[in-house]
Amino acid sequence: MSGQNQNQGNCDRPPSTHEYANADSTDLFADMFADFELQNTTDGSYRGTMAKVKATELQYQAVFEQKLVEANTNLKRDRVRVSIKQTGNSLQLRATLPLKPGDASGGHSRSVSQRSHRSLGKEKKQYDLSLGIPANLEGLKTAIEESYELGKLIARHTFQWDEKYLGIKSREKQEIKTIGELLDIFEEKYYQTRQQTITSQNTFANYISVIKRNFPLTHLATKNNFEEIINSFQGNKKNELIAVTSVFIKTFQLGFTLDVTRDNVTPTHREIPDDDKIISSFHLFEKFALNRKNTNISDEIDTWEMWRWVYGMLATFGLRPRELFVQPDINWWMSPQNIDHTWKVNKNTKTGYREVIPFVPEWIELFDLHNPKPLNILEKKVTKIASVQNINWMRRDISRWFRKVGIEFQPYDLRHACAIRAHLQGIPIKAAADNLGHTVDEHTKTYQRWFGIENRKKAFGEVISQKSLIELQKSEISALRMENERLKLEVEKFKLSENV
Repeated sequence: MSGQNQNQGNCDRPPSTHEYANADSTDLFADMFADFELQNTTDGSYRGTMAKVKATELQYQAVFEQKLVEANTNLKRDRVRVSIKQTGNSLQLRATLPLKPGDASGGHSRSVSQRSHRSLGKEKKQYDLSLGIPANLEGLKTAIEESYELGKLIARHTFQWDEKYLGIKSREKQEIKTIGELLDIFEEKYYQTRQQTITSQNTFANYISVIKRNFPLTHLATKNNFEEIINSFQGNKKNELIAVTSVFIKTFQLGFTLDVTRDNVTPTHREIPDDDKIISSFHLFEKFALNRKNTNISDEIDTWEMWRWVYGMLATFGLRPRELFVQPDINWWMSPQNIDHTWKVNKNTKTGYREVIPFVPEWIELFDLHNPKPLNILEKKVTKIASVQNINWMRRDISRWFRKVGIEFQPYDLRHACAIRAHLQGIPIKAAADNLGHTVDEHTKTYQRWFGIENRKKAFGEVISQKSLIELQKSEISALRMENERLKLEVEKFKLSENV
């Protein structure tokens, strides 16, 4: 009899020690991005980045909704008299409970359910309990645990309206925190809804850096405090702060949006190097090595050759610097099967995987880009990369080496030079844009922005030269036709003379 009562009692209790949470949480909360592959895009602009962010958010929301349904199914399976519902950015526990203190218990407003419970000496009502649980996967874990806890109280008839269930503690948790306090848990919150990849780590590292450099960490994370700092800047700096702060606000669901306006920024003029300058600058690395005096930095004895190789690759392929350091496929680059001399960009970079064709194939030999020595140095360096910060250091080292050897332009100018060169070469815009890993719009903006008078002269000269060549060819064809007709007449005259 006691065994029968025990089994009967088990019908109303949640699994002990949260059996469901322990047994199924691994499956329920397995990596939500395990089967998620972002579609490759050649759009490296802000618009392209936002499209990837949106796709990730949609994936996250779809998985979250699925897990919420599974959680409620499992609660019902375990006969827990609690369910979980989403309201806006929060999760609530729904359960039928004794009337909350202060709720009316009499009169005609009493529901049928309440009247039926009165006969048992209690009056009950369905409530949605807000415990300050955010509507994300981490929050859902908490909501499941709280559901079993509440279900246990309901099954044992020991539920009481305390501060927790009245929402008093929840309101206390909503007290405004400082920017520094939020920054301490920013990474944890940020990756609750995002994949952790090399690209996202780089983006997040930039967010952290921007916030630490520009916002007093002891200030409260309020709308006015953010806007006051942002409006103290102008141009690109202001626009960067708007973008980063908006992510920060959204991540912590601070409950407000910024009322600030982005500045329209006109890029400063840049002189993009022509081919002669690019070639002459390549030799500055060796000149630096020969002229170097009494250096104690052993790392620089040979690494100049690697940085010269990096320079040559940037000039020849128009790569982003990072695309040489993120898991470079050196085996493919040196493979005899790589007959087109393409460089494979790793999928964990800004615009995903692509195979890049050299814009100037003859520079591969001129710059000795298949030399194994600099490639061995590169391979040793990238194997030591333990974080995205190391990649950023290497990227900054390129600029440092440009200055050190006396190059008068920036690493990214080599990429812009490829965009301009492609246009002068007559390469179709779509093909050139795909090769560079950005959109047609971005490609057009690049070479239009930095084209310059000299390149315009070249473009006009090429067109005029082509027209002149065509006209010359037309004249030659016409002359050949006339000569052909003359020869035909000569043949006819010869035939007539033969017959006579």
